[in-house]
Amino acid sequence: QKRLVQSGGGSVEAGGSLKLSCAATGYWPRADCMGWFRQVPGKKREAVATLDTDGKTVYADSVEDRFTISKDYQQNTLYLHMNDLKPEDTAMYYCATEFGACWVAFGGDADTPDTYWGQGTQVTVSS
Repeated sequence: QKRLVQSGGGSVEAGGSLKLSCAATGYWPRADCMGWFRQVPGKKREAVATLDTDGKTVYADSVEDRFTISKDYQQNTLYLHMNDLKPEDTAMYYCATEFGACWVAFGGDADTPDTYWGQGTQVTVSS
């Protein structure tokens, strides 16, 4: 069964660090790209970072140089290392895959009928 199971997150003071994990189980023939997204109540879900099968990473401007997306291919687990966290990073974070190529995350709509989403993990940053 294909599933994305998230862990990590929590609450931290501004300037702190957190790590999110997303364990993928099952067979993923269309996982051309894996990504992290976040959403705050009342706002549209936004892409945070993506990683394609060639290892290319793309980040939202707001997290560039602070967040790092990576993957353990043996464990089939996606990570998001978040450093120098800011109150504006507070959101529910989701991992996702099988939404197509990575450009879809930032330039299109990743919420397709084929997209698999993790269950979501809350990140709260206090000032």
